[in-house]
Amino acid sequence: MELSDHLFRREAGRMTAALTRIFGVHNLGLAEDVVQEAFCRATEVWKFRGVPENPAAWLMATAKNCALDALRRQRTARAYAPELGRLLESEWTRASIIEEQFGASAIKDDLLRMMFSCCHPRLNEEAQVALILHILCGFSVGEIAGAFVISQAAVEKRITRAKKVLAQSKNLFDVAAAADFSTRLPVVHSALYLLFNEGYHGACAEAAIRAELCREAMRLAAELLAHPLGRTSASYALAALMSLDAARLKGRADESGALISLFDQDRSQWDQQLIGEGLKLLELSAAGSELTAYHVEAAIASVHARARTGEETDWTMIALLYDTLMAIRPSPIVALNRAIAIAEKDGPQRGLEEIAAIENRDRLAAYPFYPAAMGEMELRRGDKLAAAAHFAAALAFARNPMERRFLKQRVDACARLRQESDLLSFCNGVGRRIS
Repeated sequence: MELSDHLFRREAGRMTAALTRIFGVHNLGLAEDVVQEAFCRATEVWKFRGVPENPAAWLMATAKNCALDALRRQRTARAYAPELGRLLESEWTRASIIEEQFGASAIKDDLLRMMFSCCHPRLNEEAQVALILHILCGFSVGEIAGAFVISQAAVEKRITRAKKVLAQSKNLFDVAAAADFSTRLPVVHSALYLLFNEGYHGACAEAAIRAELCREAMRLAAELLAHPLGRTSASYALAALMSLDAARLKGRADESGALISLFDQDRSQWDQQLIGEGLKLLELSAAGSELTAYHVEAAIASVHARARTGEETDWTMIALLYDTLMAIRPSPIVALNRAIAIAEKDGPQRGLEEIAAIENRDRLAAYPFYPAAMGEMELRRGDKLAAAAHFAAALAFARNPMERRFLKQRVDACARLRQESDLLSFCNGVGRRIS
């Protein structure tokens, strides 16, 4: 059922966060079981009675009832959240405590606690993002494996180990502790950034664009900005970047799912409301003296968002911003994007020279848009044979049908241009012989 799947994405994290607050982080598995039970009941009941007018409220009420049932069944078998333990043991106070923990403001706080708890310093970034996807976004092990192009067994091990680390914490993260909040905040930023990027141009085997990942990252970023301690310059910059990039999602693929290059996109499909929100967030991020990679990337996205066409884009500004980004967070991918901007500004030859100068280029070996960028530059130089070879190499590294279709179109375009060029040369030769 499409509706229940959408609800699961939106509500699973909220329910799990609230239940974990009740049961204690060491009983995370029980919280997840209760959420699953609530959704199973929804599937059974809605099949016969239809979807209720307020399905989210129905799910929350069911989760409360399932939580009460679980507490009654296991009241002597488990230890729950230390601060709620005695209250949960009493039949007189149990229901009221659960009602209180499922209040709107309490759930918001619990979501933030869960987010920071998932970004535990003893976990690496991959484990942190996997936990956020699994616990707060309701993604299955199979979906996470597809997003990161790894086996399901590897994801299961990663999540199991990460949950053991959380269980040792005993309590969810305290979002009221200013020092701990600021210490862990950059890790939270990094996890949300990776989550959004995986949706925007990740390596999923099924699709190059996964809008639901982008939406989940934006939702969690909004929760972060709703907390006084989370309202930092970097948080605003990250949210601005997400909004400005998400505004272009609809224009990045055609109706068949094929990717569309930036220059060929129908910019009337770009979401102007999201662009406006992104620009406002970017303004808010300018407060203070902090300059992060998120600020620079959001500024780059804003230049693209303001341009009416690809040709009218301020490539000089974009190249300068990539210079700054290379100084803050250098990487071969950033260097490649910088080279593309320079090619637009100064011509394809300069772009190819910049690509040749990229340090650690070997890390781009299996990245399809590395040879694809060289293919575009060679095509602009008029070397159709070299361009075709680069596009063919890119096609061999395509990670999903969307990328394969896009790169196959570029290979075919080169072949078509070569045929037209050969035909023109033949006609010119015949013309010269006749004359």
